[in-house]
Amino acid sequence: MALVKKRSTLKVWGDVIFAIFLREIKSQSTDKIGLIWSVVSPLIMIAGMTAMRTIISGGGDTHGMPTMFFMVYGMILIQFFLKTLGTASGALQKNKPLYAFRQVQPISSIIAISFFELLVKMFVVLTIVLICFVLRIDIYVHDAFSIIMNFFKVWLLAASLGTVFGLAYCYVPELKKVQMLLTRPLFFISGIFFSLQDIPRQYWHYLDWNPLLHAVELTRYAAYPSYGHEGVSYFFLDMCVLISVFFALACYQVSWKQAISR
Repeated sequence: MALVKKRSTLKVWGDVIFAIFLREIKSQSTDKIGLIWSVVSPLIMIAGMTAMRTIISGGGDTHGMPTMFFMVYGMILIQFFLKTLGTASGALQKNKPLYAFRQVQPISSIIAISFFELLVKMFVVLTIVLICFVLRIDIYVHDAFSIIMNFFKVWLLAASLGTVFGLAYCYVPELKKVQMLLTRPLFFISGIFFSLQDIPRQYWHYLDWNPLLHAVELTRYAAYPSYGHEGVSYFFLDMCVLISVFFALACYQVSWKQAISR
């Protein structure tokens, strides 16, 4: 007589997320350099933009921290946000055939794909650390825990907004174009190429509504306290993340069944 092993709901949910995660890895490995390119591509962009900024500024320091790391922190965070937002927003429709199975819920695909982007970015960071070690470039980190938490907050923010956009796409597919228009300026107004300290104080209110700017500046401050954190706050960043997560979960709870049935 065969033994039937019962699994808890949480265990089933975890297995589904893991299966979708493996499916995402497989879809990224359709060619020989699929997964490797996921890491190499952002590295090339980070290296190019960092070299350009270093040459323009003449090297040295930027507000108390090396210009190289000033750019690296900003580039990694904004790339992480935009990539996670893009993949999370497309997760619902990408895995729509799987929802025919009772155990698979749409939020599982969002979590799995968002976690995949988190893992990829971790490999990018580790590769940068390895390159610095090989080139004997000193890496100074004052508060590693705060840096990790800032990355996690950016991940939550991107996944939450991606969930909202993904639900909206099911009703109005044309909103993908709106998302592109809204996210493109973020690359230039999130403090990647400049510091808030470079902007006259009377103009700060045009920029400090952006939680990504707070995340970037606070991450630089956590690495180099001499950089300062005037004009940004953990409270504002935390409130933006909490509101985004709550709003995304509320929208999902209300509309996920109608969304996937369209």
